[in-house]
Amino acid sequence: MNYLTGRLVTFPLVLLGVSLIVFIAIRLVPGDSITAMLGTEAGLLTPKQREALAAYFGIDQPWFIQYWRWLYDLFHGDLGVSVTYGRPVLDVILERFPLTLELALLSMIVALLVGVPAGVYAATHNEQPSDLGVRIIAMVGQSTPNFVLGLVIIYILSAGFGILPVMGTFTSIWQDPLTNLSQMILPAVTLGFAFAASVTRISRSAMLDILKDDYVRTARSKGASSRAVIWRHALPNALIPVVTLSGIEFSYLLGGAVIVEQIFALPGLGRLVLDAILQRDYALVQGTVLFIAFNVMVVNLLVDLAYATLDPRIRLGER
Repeated sequence: MNYLTGRLVTFPLVLLGVSLIVFIAIRLVPGDSITAMLGTEAGLLTPKQREALAAYFGIDQPWFIQYWRWLYDLFHGDLGVSVTYGRPVLDVILERFPLTLELALLSMIVALLVGVPAGVYAATHNEQPSDLGVRIIAMVGQSTPNFVLGLVIIYILSAGFGILPVMGTFTSIWQDPLTNLSQMILPAVTLGFAFAASVTRISRSAMLDILKDDYVRTARSKGASSRAVIWRHALPNALIPVVTLSGIEFSYLLGGAVIVEQIFALPGLGRLVLDAILQRDYALVQGTVLFIAFNVMVVNLLVDLAYATLDPRIRLGER
């Protein structure tokens, strides 16, 4: 509990630092909300019209005043209003987040269901031809960019089978599970392929180290079957680096896989942030990045707490 309390206390400090960085970074990008919204027509505005629009968007004040106003509203649960959508930023984020969360979960499921068994199989067949084959496939998976695999999948379905994946829309899993799965399975496979390759290599390496430990030899000497030794004694401890990698990858996916969302035209957080930056929608960029940062910290905290569950030898309160 002391460890958990200490981590939770740091959350506001980290979020404050993230808010300051993103606030400054988005304003260093050339242009402003007025130019992004009106395009070339912005040059036709009179000085008074531009001043009125600047006051409306809240960009007529110095940066520190803008930041203080935004921070004050943030402490009152208000992330501001998106100039692109004309709606509260939090409402826009919560509307897009379910898609990104589902995509991240499906990608993780694909990666773990493929990567962990493949890594265990390779470790238990060390230096055999099957082990070499698994390692080669894993290296190919790690070296293949997501966008290449996504484009190949779309090309094969279009040119080879005359069909295209459903793109540009999102149906909630609660409304129509089959339609939802048809929309999400290909992006999930695209993201999960490279992650599965990383999980395979990490789990293989961890299993090779664990299988040499004394308690594994003791379990074997007591007559435990090979299946029990591998899956009951060795695998839980070998999963610690896999959990670490999964936490990092899941945090990245919760931030929105921009390229994959763009390829499959999915309205997730990644595309939302990209569009907000292009439109200089300051409130939307700041709110979305802060929301992503909070999710990353929560995931990292859960990963740290999972270590003690997987390996009882770990005591978070000891040094």
